[in-house]
Amino acid sequence: MNTKNLSTDPYKGVRDFYPKDMAVQQYIYDTWSQTAESFGFARYDASILEPSDIYKAKGAANEEMVNDQTYTFVDRGDREVTLRPEMTPTVARLVAKKSRELAFPLRWYSIPNLFRYERPQKGRLREHWQLNCDLFGIDDIAADVEIIALANQLLLDFGAKPNQFEIRINSRKVYIDFLKSVGDSVGIELADETCLDILRLRDRQDKVDAKTYIEELKTIIGSPDSFDDFLKQLEARDNVTSFNSEGFDDLEKIGNGLLKLGITNIKRDSKISRGFDYYTGVIFEIFEVDEHANYTGRALLGGGRYDNLTSMFGGEAVPGIGFGMGDVTMRDFLETHNLLPENIEKTAAHVAIIPLNEAEYMPAQALAHQIRQAGFSVSTDIGSRKMQKKYSDAKENGSKFVIVIGEDEVKTGIITVKNLNSGTEEKGEIGQLMNFLSVE
Repeated sequence: MNTKNLSTDPYKGVRDFYPKDMAVQQYIYDTWSQTAESFGFARYDASILEPSDIYKAKGAANEEMVNDQTYTFVDRGDREVTLRPEMTPTVARLVAKKSRELAFPLRWYSIPNLFRYERPQKGRLREHWQLNCDLFGIDDIAADVEIIALANQLLLDFGAKPNQFEIRINSRKVYIDFLKSVGDSVGIELADETCLDILRLRDRQDKVDAKTYIEELKTIIGSPDSFDDFLKQLEARDNVTSFNSEGFDDLEKIGNGLLKLGITNIKRDSKISRGFDYYTGVIFEIFEVDEHANYTGRALLGGGRYDNLTSMFGGEAVPGIGFGMGDVTMRDFLETHNLLPENIEKTAAHVAIIPLNEAEYMPAQALAHQIRQAGFSVSTDIGSRKMQKKYSDAKENGSKFVIVIGEDEVKTGIITVKNLNSGTEEKGEIGQLMNFLSVE
C-alpha cells in the first residue's frame, strides 16, 4: 500500500483557478464576449476532443504541432483522438458540415480551452483559453479590415492605448514571393512547398538555438554551395519590398482601410509568417510595445486569411479569416500595464448576513432566501468566528450591505441593514428595506 501523500500541485503547464484568479479570468472572458458581440459575432462551441485526422490532413495545421505538441491517444473504441490544440480546424468542420444550411456571411466566436504539449514558460502553458473570432463567406478586403479592426478594438476595450501595441501585417503571397526572390538572387529555385517549409521554420525561430535553425534551414534549401549567400540575403532583405508580389495590393488596401477607421498603429512586417499551413493570404499579429515604443517581443494575438480549409471536408471552399487571442498573454499584458479594474478580485455577495449565535443560523438562512428572491446575492457567515471578524471580512471582501441577526431580530422580525460604503442604516421588516438594498 502506498502511504505517500499525493501532491497538491496541478499537472505541469496547467493552472488552478482560485476564486480571486477566476474573477480575473471572468473579466477577460466577459470583455472578449462583449467586444465580439458588438461586432455582430455569435458564440459557438464544440468538444475538446477531435479525431486526430483533422490535424494531420494536408493544409490543416503544421508538422511540428501534430508530431510534437498534441495530446493524442487511442480511445477504447480503437479511435485516435486528440485534445484540440487550436480551434480553426474545428470551426471549419462545423461550417463545412452545414454549409448549405447556413446564411453567409458568418461571424462566429468561441472561448475554447486548448492543449499543447510544449515547454511551459512565461506566456506559454500546456493548457490555455483563447478567444477565436472567425468571419466566413466574404472574399473581399473588407472582411480583412473588419477582423483586424475587431482585434484592435479588443485591446482598446481592455483599456490599452494605441501606443501600447502595434498591428503588424504581412501576406503569405508576399512572403513566398519574397523567399523566391531571395533564392533567385543566389541561383536557387524554390518551390512553393519548400517556401512553406522555410516559413514554418522561421515561425518557430525563437524556440530553437541559432545553430539548430541554420542546420534545419540548410537541410530545407538543399543547396549547401549557395547556402551562405542565401542566408546573408535573407537576413539583409527581411524588410525590403524590392520584389514583385500581387500580395502588396492587398496589404495596401487593408492599410488604407484601417487608416479610414482611425487605426494608425499598423506596420508592414515581412518577418510575420504564422506557422499554420492553412493560411492563404493576409496574416497579422499584434505585438505589445511600451510607452517609449521599444518592442518587448510579445505577440498578443495572431491570425489571417484561410480560404481553402473547409474544402478538406469535401464540398466547395468557403473563404474565411480569423484570429486567436490567448488568456495567458492577455492577463500578463493587463497586469504589466495596470489595466485590471480596481477591486476586480472582490468576490463577496451583495448582502452579508451575520448570525450572532448558532440559534440564529436557520433564521439567517430563511432571511437570505427571502432577499435572494428579490434578485440580490446573499451570503450567510455561519461559523464560530467572532462577530467583529465576520463584519470586517464582509467589508474587506466587497459586500455592499451587512445585516446582523440576533435573538431580538428573530423575535420581532425587525432588522437593521447597514450600507458599508456610506455607513448609513435603515431599520424595519425586510420587505420595507428592499429599495435601500438597491442603493450602491
